[in-house]
Amino acid sequence: RGITIDIALWKFETAKYYVTIIDAPGHRDFIKNMITGTSQADCAVLIVAAGTGEFEAGISKNGQTREHALLAFTLGVKQLIVGVNKMDSTEPPYSESRFEEIKKEVSSYIRKIGYNPAAVAFVPISGWHGDNMLEPSTKMPWFKGWVVERKEGKNEGKCLIEALDAILPPTRPTDKALRLPLQDVYKIGGIGTVPVGRVETGLLKPGMVVTFAPAGLTTEVKSVEMHHEALQEAVPGDNVGFNVKNVSV
Repeated sequence: RGITIDIALWKFETAKYYVTIIDAPGHRDFIKNMITGTSQADCAVLIVAAGTGEFEAGISKNGQTREHALLAFTLGVKQLIVGVNKMDSTEPPYSESRFEEIKKEVSSYIRKIGYNPAAVAFVPISGWHGDNMLEPSTKMPWFKGWVVERKEGKNEGKCLIEALDAILPPTRPTDKALRLPLQDVYKIGGIGTVPVGRVETGLLKPGMVVTFAPAGLTTEVKSVEMHHEALQEAVPGDNVGFNVKNVSV
């Protein structure tokens, strides 16, 4: 169908981080789902299609590229990476001038929103062929790499994965009280009720007694999992599922 509706979660490891990718919908009817995913992110990766007509549609007045960038910034996601995708389908393929045109146009728009383009990595990629995803592509010898300049210093690289490694993790408020906005609640046979969400502040550990608002329900946490692995302690930024006693959905 070509439309991502549910928010899909994938996890992978880079040289530096455990990365959870939240793939948010790109279709305007599902903007609510997209907000659910985006509000939990430390960094937004805006994927822009470089194909003739495709980029123009996304950046047009009511286009998804504009809407998603604006929503990300408004929801407090202050770090941004731009992946200029489908470089294999430009005219001619892997066109430097097309990449530069898109970079200029997107920079100008994100600056209006509030992002500083100098702090944004622009990476020409082809997800289909793997160009500049994990290693530098031989198809774009003209691309000398992305550069990001922030008050914390300067980073540079060639690929998308290196841009992910250049994300600055926010300070995690572990000393505050536990706050965990729920994104979903699952009923799992043989296990019971499993609320899912991201720890914003404080710590979540098995054995803790937690209260759910607004119902005011209090119960004990039996176990905490992240990506199907048991955790002894979840910290701010962790997307977790946890099993609770005697609570039915």
